[in-house]
Amino acid sequence: MACNLTIGRNEPCKDSVGGIATVYFCNYTGSFGAISSGSNSDALIETLPSGLTVYAYDLKGNSSYTETVNTSRDNGTTFFSQELVLNLKKLSNEMTTQLKLMAYGRPQIFIQTMAGDTLLVGEREGADVTAGTIQTGAALGDLYGYSVTFTGQEQFPAPFVSGSTYASPFGKVANPPTIVYGTND
Repeated sequence: MACNLTIGRNEPCKDSVGGIATVYFCNYTGSFGAISSGSNSDALIETLPSGLTVYAYDLKGNSSYTETVNTSRDNGTTFFSQELVLNLKKLSNEMTTQLKLMAYGRPQIFIQTMAGDTLLVGEREGADVTAGTIQTGAALGDLYGYSVTFTGQEQFPAPFVSGSTYASPFGKVANPPTIVYGTND
């Protein structure tokens, strides 16, 4: 039966850290092919489309990623809800324009964790902006920037990028993307 367990798990070492270091957006290109044979038991992204361009957004602080398993025994269905909440400091005309484009499209988003793993949100269906604020804050210490929520719904959990590390977010993939960095504005 395809849903039988195949391994156990020991208590891991306490050497992980939480948080997101960087997110990389790409315009929706269709499935990256991480899923093979109808399951993602070994789902790793090992090849990216040639000519792929990703746009890097460095983060610090209150950004987070949560993936929720949704199962209905009555309907016999399971899917995974992906939620990425980004807090981007400092308002600018350029960033407001990019936020508008993100909301109009359905980007695919690579998340590089502080632990060095890179995962892909919206591997098959893309991710949608489902909430967001552009805010000036009220007090001097308040956020002057953007808070944006992206959600995805996928048949399988977010796949990992093969061989990713903190120093090399796209690790051992064939056809690594061109990374476009922004300015400090």
